[in-house]
Amino acid sequence: MSDVVVIGGGVIGLMSAWQLAEAGLSVTLVERGRCAREASWAGGGIVSPLYPWRYSAPVSALSALSEEVYPGLCDELRETTGVDPQFSRHGLLYLAVEDADAARRWARCQAKPLEDIDADAIRRMEPALADTQWVRQGQGGLWMPTLGSLRNPRLGRALRARLERHPGVELREGCEVTGFKVVAGQIQGVDTATGVLTASRVLVCGGAWSGALLKHLGVGMAVAPVKGQMMVLRPAPGTPRPLSRVVLGDGRYLIPRRDGRILVGSTLEHQGFDKRTTSEARVSLYRSAVRLLPALARASIEHHWAGLRPGSPGGIPFIGEVPGCRGLHVNAGHFRNGLVLAPAAARLGVELMLGRTPCVDPAPYRIQREEPAGPVSTPGSMSVSGLAQSTAGNWC
Repeated sequence: MSDVVVIGGGVIGLMSAWQLAEAGLSVTLVERGRCAREASWAGGGIVSPLYPWRYSAPVSALSALSEEVYPGLCDELRETTGVDPQFSRHGLLYLAVEDADAARRWARCQAKPLEDIDADAIRRMEPALADTQWVRQGQGGLWMPTLGSLRNPRLGRALRARLERHPGVELREGCEVTGFKVVAGQIQGVDTATGVLTASRVLVCGGAWSGALLKHLGVGMAVAPVKGQMMVLRPAPGTPRPLSRVVLGDGRYLIPRRDGRILVGSTLEHQGFDKRTTSEARVSLYRSAVRLLPALARASIEHHWAGLRPGSPGGIPFIGEVPGCRGLHVNAGHFRNGLVLAPAAARLGVELMLGRTPCVDPAPYRIQREEPAGPVSTPGSMSVSGLAQSTAGNWC
């Protein structure tokens, strides 16, 4: 018997298990597949919301705390496991920003560096962008120099390696949870395909599958899968390194890797749990890449994949104890920002489980037992103007 069973081996589950074990609890982490191989593997590795001013204050609060953690966390993981998550601050260059005024207001209120940059400065900063249509037309953009990114598959491997070496953690991969053991309103453990695991506390970090898991208890939680497809491009042989900074325009982004390859992402698709890639997305992503960086017209598509984000209303995660079931906690629904929010979200979840003073006000993240009245909404499903209006009052 363990003190806690953590369901889900993505970055949220791995970080939560680590923090619980560091607090002196015995932890069994169960993962139906392999750790960090779902959304935690499939994302682009940017550790800031793409358009942070379009999100509500609860997302911003967790994001700000996590951004402070990542540099030291990645250093520690590299030193203790030998796996380097390759964290770096590329900075982010925004092109064709429709709601630049909202971005500037957000930056002032959050004391974040965000600079207006004209077309000439863009050409000097990233010469290959000189052929991009917006720069050719003399349009400038916005520059956020502090944005960081990492190789998320490497982060997942490093976290898994760290937990493997922790005496308070047992990892069980290939172990699917099929139900919960509850007696008189108190969690007693979980049913799995290989038997019962007993524990007085259970933490659900199942990503896009979290809502379906809780339905075993009749609990309705508005978390639903949102598919995202991405590709990695290899520039043509002999081509100089085309990009040094992350570039974002028209909702699509390019992320330069240390090996010279370029990631392009991503789609937003409500297709249930279907993770298949599509030719339509392949063409769309490639066209977006070439539109942002014409030098990629001769690049080859090296890999194309899809993952499932845990969509939630407003992209605000559910963190805390499930009403009516003592000892059952949830940390899920981070939408596009699982990696972005992971350190702070895991910390908040552990603090609530252990009765400690929370790092942020937990009220916005509470779980409700009522079935959602309508479909899960996400920032990606709203218009830019509507989203800016809905969140503008939350920053100051």
